[in-house]
Amino acid sequence: MIRHWIGGKPWDGTPERQGDVYDPTSGKVASQVAFASVSEVDAAVAAAAEAFASWRTASLAQRSNVMFKFRELLDERKGELAEIVSAEHGKVVSDAAGEIQRALESVEYACGIPQLLKGGFSENASTRVDVYSIQQPVGVVGVISPFNFPAMVPLWFVPTAIACGNTVVLKPSEKDPSAACFIAELFAEAGLPGGVLNVVHGDKVAVDRLLEHPVVKAISFVGSTPIARYVYETGTAHGKRVQALGGAKNHMVVLPDADLDLAADAAVSAGFGSAGERCMAISVVVAVGDVGDALVDRIRSRIADVKVGSGSACEMGPLVTGAHRDKVTSYLDAGVSEGAVLAVDGRDHPIDGDAGGFWLGPTLFDHVGTDMTIYTDEIFGPVLSVVRRDTYEEAVELVNANRYGNGTAIFTNDGGAARRFQNEIEAGMVGVNVPIPVPVAYYSFGGWKESLFGDSHAYGPHGVHFFTRSKVVTSRWLDPSHGGVNLGFPQNT
Repeated sequence: MIRHWIGGKPWDGTPERQGDVYDPTSGKVASQVAFASVSEVDAAVAAAAEAFASWRTASLAQRSNVMFKFRELLDERKGELAEIVSAEHGKVVSDAAGEIQRALESVEYACGIPQLLKGGFSENASTRVDVYSIQQPVGVVGVISPFNFPAMVPLWFVPTAIACGNTVVLKPSEKDPSAACFIAELFAEAGLPGGVLNVVHGDKVAVDRLLEHPVVKAISFVGSTPIARYVYETGTAHGKRVQALGGAKNHMVVLPDADLDLAADAAVSAGFGSAGERCMAISVVVAVGDVGDALVDRIRSRIADVKVGSGSACEMGPLVTGAHRDKVTSYLDAGVSEGAVLAVDGRDHPIDGDAGGFWLGPTLFDHVGTDMTIYTDEIFGPVLSVVRRDTYEEAVELVNANRYGNGTAIFTNDGGAARRFQNEIEAGMVGVNVPIPVPVAYYSFGGWKESLFGDSHAYGPHGVHFFTRSKVVTSRWLDPSHGGVNLGFPQNT
């Protein structure tokens, strides 16, 4: 049984409900996870509130010391965590290891919290009046993370929140919950006081309680757009600050002057890595001008070489659950019925693994129209669509008309076109000859339009801003050289 982590230790109660956790490579149930009731969420929030009283006043040196120790422990045991992620999510171990490496960058950023929390100071803003700003923690914060990055996404938020002086209740996905518990244990080993980080597992019951709980002051969320909107609207209605990162339909524009071999390699790795279960996966390749046929041929030939299975030499694993695999597979028939050309059928791809696993090979559609469900819907699986446009202007119009604005990329050897693209495109993250432009940790991650609800992006400078409140102090002191008396300056000078 995978249990909650409350007050610095595993929860020892008996759950009212529980859920199955699968091994996606075999399709078999591997374990059960406790589902939190309202009372368990309340217990975790109470532990966090009690810990906040002392943690908020912990020195920056103490907080950064914990972060440095956690970073070293995470680096030492990243192989173990990668195996945990792979076992429950299904992504191959090398992919899971890459996820953890990116998570380490966010931890390293949080290690610099003494520098990041420096305020401003203005001496003599008025006569003998100084004005300065300080950043203070928000309080108890909730983090609701998705299944697709069970280690990286929690570590986008938790280290920064804790380093800023907050305490955290983390609700990971019930599909792959063990990574969150492993992270909590490492933080405890690093010296984090009990109650500063708590983990509750479960479903909508746990989510709703975090959104409604009067002690929880802020919510960080990553997931689909409908749920992100619900989290944002519900959380803000209960007086919380909320950052809710939603879905995506990321386009990769390939201009006629692009290196087509580079573009094809990028489309395959960005479209099918982690079985397409990435919010930054490339879902649509926009072939501009006359490059469509040549580009599709190159992508098709590379798909044939993608090794799908559970072995160490495999490059793509199964989808996370059978239900999700079946939903993604249904889009293949829908695409054909709506008139797209099924250039590569993932159902025919060879699989090196147990037949009972949640498999679907890389799938490629060509001549996709913007009214087709394979274009309009966020499929969140290994399905790549090629849309053709005659000109650069038509390609930009296509991307900007989409309701999502998470990430996008352009492949070209024309610097002027690339510069124009980054200026004109309506998306939060842009890649130039880089298919998945996830920012490094000292920038911030987030999209535009229906890919983000709230004002703050994840981690980096936006993360520090989100997990702190600014306070400005205006100060006038009596001058001791004059006997501690006011020197007669008007109070409004």
